[in-house]
Amino acid sequence: MCTQRTSPDGGAVLATCCCLRLPQLFSTCVAFSLVADMGFGRGAIGNWAMSFWCVCFAMTFIITVVELCRLDSEFPFFWHNVSVTYTCYAALICLSASILYSITYVQFLPDGPYRDRAIAATAFSCIASVLYVIEVAGLWDCYELKRIFFYVHTMRALLKVLETFVAGVIFAFLSSTSLYLHQPALEWCVAVYSICFILAAVVLLLGLAEWEYMPPRPFSIFQLVLSLLSVLLYISALVLWPLYQFSEELGGLPQRFMDMSCVDGLSYDMCAWDQCLAVAILTAINLLVYVVDLGYWARQVSVGTENVSRAPDSGQSHPVSSQSEDIL
Repeated sequence: MCTQRTSPDGGAVLATCCCLRLPQLFSTCVAFSLVADMGFGRGAIGNWAMSFWCVCFAMTFIITVVELCRLDSEFPFFWHNVSVTYTCYAALICLSASILYSITYVQFLPDGPYRDRAIAATAFSCIASVLYVIEVAGLWDCYELKRIFFYVHTMRALLKVLETFVAGVIFAFLSSTSLYLHQPALEWCVAVYSICFILAAVVLLLGLAEWEYMPPRPFSIFQLVLSLLSVLLYISALVLWPLYQFSEELGGLPQRFMDMSCVDGLSYDMCAWDQCLAVAILTAINLLVYVVDLGYWARQVSVGTENVSRAPDSGQSHPVSSQSEDIL
């Protein structure tokens, strides 16, 4: 039985709370408060960034309360998997929100109080992302992660994190419904992004809950089927989205200058054509990630089947375990 500690001691929790969690709560709270105070002037990207800063604030607060009250032992899965995975996500979210908000919205704002608030919110978001990165590095020592199984440091978990993260960025560019509501094919693409995001998130949660301790081969086949489904769905989105957004015959705009929202001075937000191009590029990137994921699980199923076929006649088969073979 593993005797390594899987939760930090009280002193470490208190130090983390004072030095990192409280500044994280303050930074995310100030960031979404500044953007919320802008009202309708915050734009669609501002709404997306504000919602993620709110999520980071709420989750950080919940995790802090759970650890301070020593309630982590009440969960049916290793708490370190949840807290560290969330911290990794929070670092990525705050960093991406800082970058996207600044390049797609802040730079288009004229000088004035709105621009000052947006710049301040971006700065606090950057501070929050740095604090989350520091926490990830500190938790390595605190949880002795080099000696215990850590789900998010496996190849399959990193692929799921990438899939959900890229999908989240796609949703940021889709925050304006006018990009797709006029065309059923484009609505299908948005449905594809949503379905694949939910599937990847469910698999990630199952991994955090250590559902992979069930028989490895059925779990690998389950993952293989989901990955194949996601690849097929993303292929359809990669074909339909550029076709209906950039083909003049289907009502799209093949050139940027044809989109009036891209004319300088007419908008304080990223223009529609640029957002459509960003979605198309991110769709291709996420498709590549899903293809890698599919190849990984195809190999896992193949190796597992080979092991079973070579097992001795005594009836004991030794399929490859999914726990530690792909730890990075």
